[in-house]
Amino acid sequence: MQLRYVFSELGTGLRRNLSMHLAVILTIFVSLTLLGAGLMIQRQADLTTDTLGSELQIEVNLCVDDDPGHSPNCAGGEATEAQRKRIEEEIRNSPEVKSFSYQSKQEGYDKAKEIFSPEVFQGPDPVITVQGWPAAYWVTLKDPQKADGVISAVQGLDGVRGIGDQRKALGQIYGIMSALKVGSWIGAGVLLLAALLLVGNTIRLAAVARRREIAIMRLVGASTLYIALPFLLEALVTAVIGVAMASGALAAFEWFGIHQRLQESVSFLPWIGWDDYVQALIGVVPPGIALLGPALTLIPTLLLTRKYVKV
Repeated sequence: MQLRYVFSELGTGLRRNLSMHLAVILTIFVSLTLLGAGLMIQRQADLTTDTLGSELQIEVNLCVDDDPGHSPNCAGGEATEAQRKRIEEEIRNSPEVKSFSYQSKQEGYDKAKEIFSPEVFQGPDPVITVQGWPAAYWVTLKDPQKADGVISAVQGLDGVRGIGDQRKALGQIYGIMSALKVGSWIGAGVLLLAALLLVGNTIRLAAVARRREIAIMRLVGASTLYIALPFLLEALVTAVIGVAMASGALAAFEWFGIHQRLQESVSFLPWIGWDDYVQALIGVVPPGIALLGPALTLIPTLLLTRKYVKV
């Protein structure tokens, strides 16, 4: 196989259909950027849920030693095993509860270290300590609008320091994230369909422009792969450029949007990092944009060249 001829045809094809290739590149760029943003927003929603709970959850905080008069239920100090069993029984018997889980002091302290600045955990007399952080029950509700029954059942029990109920605030946060995620995926889907149509039109126009060359190559016995290779390389070049542009746009979003702005202004939330950015690029489940980009151009090219190179 004469590679010099293949690369010569690649350059000719890129110049001949420059406007179509630019349209494909820009469409791939925008669609993959939206898709990658949706993946990163989904990861952010998962991080927020792991730290603050979901809009379906309330937190039952237990008493700790030396409680500074936070609750009259803590007069006896830290919640005892008997008090915990009574609390669990009330939660389990509530018809509003779907499930619940226990979070130890250490687990809660480890989560707090992901949220608060390191200064509050350091020094001879730190603001936050393992012993001062309350153990808790995370209660998942069947209906986010119905929690009055389980709250009234446990909030007066001995050993209960207080109820953490952030359903209203979390519902707004997750609603915004869900709208952004769904909107980006819908936009990406529409543009990906447009990219497929553009790829198909580009291949058809390129095949028509080269019909004489293809006929001659068929007459001299050239294989289908040899004839189709310039088309595949054109598709690969457009995909690589589109993926590179989308990767740069997502990196700018991660650096300027997340690190430079949101992390500093909203410090109580854990934010996605560069590992999540890499996952959006080269992830397998769900597939990242570095896999989807070439597949978006190469697969339709393989299918359509079988039709258009037959002379």
